[in-house]
Amino acid sequence: MNTRSLLAVALCCAALISGCAGPTQGEPATETPEYFLLRPEVEKAYGYTHAVRIGNEIKISGAVSMDDAGNPTAVGDLEQQMKNAYSDLEKVLAHYGCTFDDVVVENVFTTDMAKFLEAAAYRNSVYTKNFPTGSWLEVKGLALPEFMIEIELEAHIAVLPPQYLTR
Repeated sequence: MNTRSLLAVALCCAALISGCAGPTQGEPATETPEYFLLRPEVEKAYGYTHAVRIGNEIKISGAVSMDDAGNPTAVGDLEQQMKNAYSDLEKVLAHYGCTFDDVVVENVFTTDMAKFLEAAAYRNSVYTKNFPTGSWLEVKGLALPEFMIEIELEAHIAVLPPQYLTR
């Protein structure tokens, strides 16, 4: 093995070891999940949490077009439902000090792929730097028959906000 190969192996081992060694400067003190409820009563009734942050990663449940009581909104209008879902997702991201620039995965579930494709250009106003990875899936149905689209996200916080830094 040449020097370059040994250096590469040493760097990989160091990265693996440091990844398991616990928090360092700028990382969260614990890996304790932080849960966020956007609509606590609705989420408790249906048995889910809208978002969970663990370290630098945020997992966000699928957002649909609903009011604060959990009633579907913009019934029959997929584009407006999509805009309403992105509005809720923006609120969740903001809770963690993030924007759509921090999103690394977006999965879209729709009951009408053709209508979604017609409205998908709206995403250009949501993702202004880079599009995330993800999937677009047409499904038979969502949680309520009035829902035409559901969007779930994963975000990565590149620089943790001060409240998450080790003191």
